[in-house]
Amino acid sequence: MSRATFRQVLRYRFDSFMARGGSSIFLSLVLFFLGSLAVIAGLRALTLLLDPDGAEHIDGFLAHLYVIFLQLTDPGNMSVEIASSPWYKVSAVVAGLIGVIILSMLIAFITTALDQKLNQLKKGHSKVIEQDHTLILGWSDRVLEILRELVLANESEDDPCAVILSEQDKEMMDDYLAVHLPDPANTRIVTRSGSVSSLVNLEIVSMTASKSVIVLAYCSDADSDAEKAASDARVIKTILGLMASKDPEHELNIVAELFDELNRDIAQRISPDEVTTVHGLDVLAKILVQTSRSIGLSVVYNEVMSFDGCELYFFSDEWGELPFGRLQYHFPDGVPMGIRRADGELLINPPAATPMRPDDDVLILAEDDSTIEFRKQPVAQARDLVPPQRKLEQRVEHELILGWNPKAPIILREYSDYVLADSTINVMIREPSEEIRRELKALEEELPDLVIALIDQDPMKAENLIEAQPFMYDNIIILSQSGEHANSETTDSETIILLLLLRSISEKTTRRAASTKLIGEVMDSENQELVARAGVNDFIISNKLVSMLLAQVSEEADIKRVYDDLFSEEGSEIYLKPASLYFDAFPAEVTFADLMAIAQNREEICIGIKLKERERDSEQNYGVKLIPEKNTSYVLGEEDCLIVLAEDET
Repeated sequence: MSRATFRQVLRYRFDSFMARGGSSIFLSLVLFFLGSLAVIAGLRALTLLLDPDGAEHIDGFLAHLYVIFLQLTDPGNMSVEIASSPWYKVSAVVAGLIGVIILSMLIAFITTALDQKLNQLKKGHSKVIEQDHTLILGWSDRVLEILRELVLANESEDDPCAVILSEQDKEMMDDYLAVHLPDPANTRIVTRSGSVSSLVNLEIVSMTASKSVIVLAYCSDADSDAEKAASDARVIKTILGLMASKDPEHELNIVAELFDELNRDIAQRISPDEVTTVHGLDVLAKILVQTSRSIGLSVVYNEVMSFDGCELYFFSDEWGELPFGRLQYHFPDGVPMGIRRADGELLINPPAATPMRPDDDVLILAEDDSTIEFRKQPVAQARDLVPPQRKLEQRVEHELILGWNPKAPIILREYSDYVLADSTINVMIREPSEEIRRELKALEEELPDLVIALIDQDPMKAENLIEAQPFMYDNIIILSQSGEHANSETTDSETIILLLLLRSISEKTTRRAASTKLIGEVMDSENQELVARAGVNDFIISNKLVSMLLAQVSEEADIKRVYDDLFSEEGSEIYLKPASLYFDAFPAEVTFADLMAIAQNREEICIGIKLKERERDSEQNYGVKLIPEKNTSYVLGEEDCLIVLAEDET
């Protein structure tokens, strides 16, 4: 092997030095400037020796050195040499030319450095210096709704911040948020690009200083099982990364979205006290079923699960010897719905006589945590009203499901817990696949008390809907379609067309059309107004509801346990029950405190009312009013409803 020449070695050393970046280039420019100054100063000194009187206006070598410095930094200073001899002009010209070269190089260096810095910032790799921020890992359709909820939650906070770390390009994220969330109020939104499971990237976004972390799924509910399994694996890897890089003394609140039950169990076992998992499909399916049981319930859940309205909080105070039932009248704003014991036991809708303990927290539905105030004296007095001994009669029901997506099997299983034996559920699907047929067959065997039938027809065709006699059913549930090319725009468009077709059919139908409930699923919250105008009784906004749940759980992990109880048939749920169950004579003049008392006599908790005459008025929240002031008076009709927390719908 031949030895490198001195020139090659020198060139290699120079290349290595320059490759270090901006600092090397700047140092090279400084050395070049000082070297040029020294060379020209030597030339000037030689000229001064040969022609000492050629520049009489400049006295002494130091003055000549200063003139050279000025000519190097600004070639315009060559004019100083107008009266000098030609030999002095030579050094001035050389200094001016080298000065132009150095200035050009400096401008190029500054431009390049700024461009590199801007590119670095665009890549989103710079360190985030924040405290108590909400960290969102991943990017999906849910990001926008989560941020909207966090903006509402942070309105009363001082300088709140949400940080997003995603593998998406930072510029894309910033542009998307600028268009869809132009006014984040007082919440600062910071985006960074990189792998969400990388310990280096988690350090960049100051994960250890965050108050909560939301880990999003990498695919949607409609994707294949293989894609969901891959998403779960990546989410679990991300959780492991979070636990590996966290400060042992800093407890994190991690909310993760996973699809498979076994994977959710694995994730929670990583750190049971810090990891909470959410299954969006399960939540949405249960809400759809519950909504079909009580018209107006979707409006209630939209308000309860959002930070824009009434929210659920845990609140502690000195309760004295008050039983839970009397506690309801001691809050100017809010209605207690349960108790959290010091050992973590959660009691939803406990008996009114349940004694409060000094270290208990109350689960309360209130306008805001800043408005919750416990008073020693009651804020309202209720009359002792005794409801009639009357219950709603359950009967065999007939349900129609239009469409199919991964929520459908959960919906069928949920219905089996609510309806009487021999109730029927017909499912109309356009060209059902063999996989769907096998799934329906398995559900028939799994749920013997339900009569499940498949209607192999396209619900988008009016003649097929008319033939199915949709308004002979108790409920019609319209599911958003899933598939390879499904997206929120196409699925919501199909939902709206189906609703318009059904409304057209109902106008020509006299039998039972008024008693059939229409429940729709909407993917995009921006289509909410269109769906409301299409004549649907109730609808849920899929992405929005799951996003609201993720945002709320990120603020308070135990809220997930509350919703698990509310969404389960085994616990207490929210129902809208007709006023005829509570009063014999109408109109009934009552205060909200009276309604709380009469509901308590049925072992229920009244949290609001729904007025029939306003159920089509979006500006009046479709007639729903939660936690009104307790002395507010109402005149209720027979078709008005009490919104109650109860064990069952009867």
